[in-house]
Amino acid sequence: MDIKVVISETRGQKPRSENDSELGFGQYFTDHMFKMDYKEGAGWCDPRIEPYGSLNLDPAAMIFHYNQEVFEGLKAYLMPDGDAALFRPDKNISRMNKSLRRMTMPEIDPGKYLKALKELIWLERDWIPASEGTALYVRPTAIATEAALGVRTAKEYLFYIILSPVGPFYKEGFNPTKIYVADEFIRSARGGSGAAKTSGNYGPTLLAANKAREKGFTQVLWLDAIEHKYIEEVGTSNIFFVIGDELVTPPTGGTILDGVTRDSVIQIARHRGLIVSDRAITIDEVIDGITSGRVKEIFASGTAAVISPV
Repeated sequence: MDIKVVISETRGQKPRSENDSELGFGQYFTDHMFKMDYKEGAGWCDPRIEPYGSLNLDPAAMIFHYNQEVFEGLKAYLMPDGDAALFRPDKNISRMNKSLRRMTMPEIDPGKYLKALKELIWLERDWIPASEGTALYVRPTAIATEAALGVRTAKEYLFYIILSPVGPFYKEGFNPTKIYVADEFIRSARGGSGAAKTSGNYGPTLLAANKAREKGFTQVLWLDAIEHKYIEEVGTSNIFFVIGDELVTPPTGGTILDGVTRDSVIQIARHRGLIVSDRAITIDEVIDGITSGRVKEIFASGTAAVISPV
């Protein structure tokens, strides 16, 4: 795949933080973005890197009406030799294609996807922050662009990638966060789209998230949709509990996202000889464990959140 590159005439003039400690999350964006179009019958075509800018979409674009959208999140890091390194991009590419299948959207060739990531990040490598706890956040997104009304699979799509230098996801930085158990709302149910990384899974969670913040909490801990007692995930992250000598995390089971960081934590823990259980866990078990002292640690994991103590 040959990628056409158009360099921004104002390269280097975009606003950027002068201090890595003030980056925040998703506040700054680099000079360029990657785009590729899809048309039924032609497939994915016209891969290009061009100056970062607004998208020109018809008001009838099907993304606005029927939520055919999938996105991903991964990070690039600055290495000591000045090179850039991506963390397990193959896992994110595979997960995005899984999400695309769930949303009946066309999959993207993994090799072409990875090439787009590498070329864009290399072009924008000067934006990668060097301080501890910082990274270049990568946001690939696919949306339905066909201008039409009617609930059906779209025939035209746009795949794009934007980059953002970031610090900690939470305002607490890497200090412990407070989470609120939501028992009056649900995030997803079996048979739904909970395991897909699609925007429709996030908008409905904002009401509960806002209520949690009003009460002084950072994020929401979601319970299952049927019995409202089994723990699923926290906010935008997977969750882990150290109970006695066991590291416990809820099974994905089709209702929560199969986190890349989650998988990494499990692999590292098992490699170090820890007992890891991917099993159902109730909120009562956690509360009882906290009271008795058996629950020693709680933390969330995710690309944005990294490892966030609770």
